[in-house]
Amino acid sequence: MNGKIFNAIWSVAIAVFLASLLFIMGGLYDYFSEVQEGQLKAETQMVSQGVVLSGMDYLNRLETKNYRVTWIRADGTVLYDTAANSGDLENHLERDEVKLALAEGYGKSMRFSNTLSDKQLYSAMRLPDGSVLRLSVLQKTVWTMLFGFAQPVCIVVFIAFILSFILASRLTRRILEPINSIDPDRPMQHFKEAEYKEIAPLLKRLHEQQEQMKCDRKEIEKAALIRQDFTANVSHELKTPLHVISGYAELLETGLAKDEDIKPFAAKIRAEAGRMTSLVEDIIELTELDNGGSELVWETCDLYRISKNALDSLETVAADRNIHLELHGESSHLQGVSKLLHSIVYNLCDNAIKYNRENGKVLVQVENERESVMLHVRDTGIGIPEDCRERIFERFYRVDKSRSKEAGGTGLGLSIVKHAVMIHKGMVKVSGEAGEGTEFIVSLPKNIRKN
Repeated sequence: MNGKIFNAIWSVAIAVFLASLLFIMGGLYDYFSEVQEGQLKAETQMVSQGVVLSGMDYLNRLETKNYRVTWIRADGTVLYDTAANSGDLENHLERDEVKLALAEGYGKSMRFSNTLSDKQLYSAMRLPDGSVLRLSVLQKTVWTMLFGFAQPVCIVVFIAFILSFILASRLTRRILEPINSIDPDRPMQHFKEAEYKEIAPLLKRLHEQQEQMKCDRKEIEKAALIRQDFTANVSHELKTPLHVISGYAELLETGLAKDEDIKPFAAKIRAEAGRMTSLVEDIIELTELDNGGSELVWETCDLYRISKNALDSLETVAADRNIHLELHGESSHLQGVSKLLHSIVYNLCDNAIKYNRENGKVLVQVENERESVMLHVRDTGIGIPEDCRERIFERFYRVDKSRSKEAGGTGLGLSIVKHAVMIHKGMVKVSGEAGEGTEFIVSLPKNIRKN
């Protein structure tokens, strides 16, 4: 960046200098051309007076180094010329300066001379006898004048390059000094200073990025801890049923189990295997949700019908504990993933059954509102203490660990509910008092934009 700014400043400085030099040279050329024309006219007047007084004798005595002198009759015949034999010259009556001099007394022109093979400036004056005296001089070009000024111009150009280099270096340092002194970790410390006014948006952007990076860092650390805890919890949750299965299997294999114990042992093994199966299925589902549900199929779903299907699936489990299931509401459509919506209702109702009292109730209500669909799942169970409500959606968190394991819970149901609701851009709240039952309220927007 330092090199780019320096090159840009230096290039601009040199370009401005060269452009200024061209304008100056153009102005000087115009000025010296006017001076040369004035001098030529004055010389023409002086030589004309000499010719009028002394005629050809004056011209023969005249010494001319820089000027060409030509004396022309009124009919255009050349009487005298310092650059060529007058007899060899053609008639000059049609020359512009001669025609003007004959008509107006004085004339001038500029053109290429065939005789001298260069560009000449001509000045002609009519004499009293009707003849015309003409002087010409080599017209200086820009390059001729520039060559004449070569030494001072080279010195000026050299000095200009040196000064441009020094000034560009100092200006580059001055521009970059405030930027280089910015502390990336504390960009807002210079926000109100005058010299940082132009880059205030940059400072603000740096501050926002720093804050975002801090948040991202915290999220990454939090995710790492969650994964670490998740791995540890999965290992722990799988270890217990594996030990139980291994222990009973060993008793059966060694023949130490009595005949009357074989059936209970097999039932225990089956129960623990079922628990492991449920845990693995929940882990797989939670992993899919962690990936954002990118491969899920979105469609128009009826939450009331999905709730009815979920309750039908749980009817046998509820009947075993004499839990009464009720569904109220109306058909309510929304854009969603049928599988995930079923998982939300199923897990909430499954928990409501597991942590309910004997002969309790689970009431499910679906409400169709203008912009969203509301799902209420209320039970008459043990309730959730207020200090535990913030953590119940954490993976493997259990309010009553002993009862949860008795009921066969994996500790992942509410985590699945939370993730499924998040994918649908919805919200889930919990209310109720310990010992008086629990109510989960889920709000799901009818139309969302999928990422």
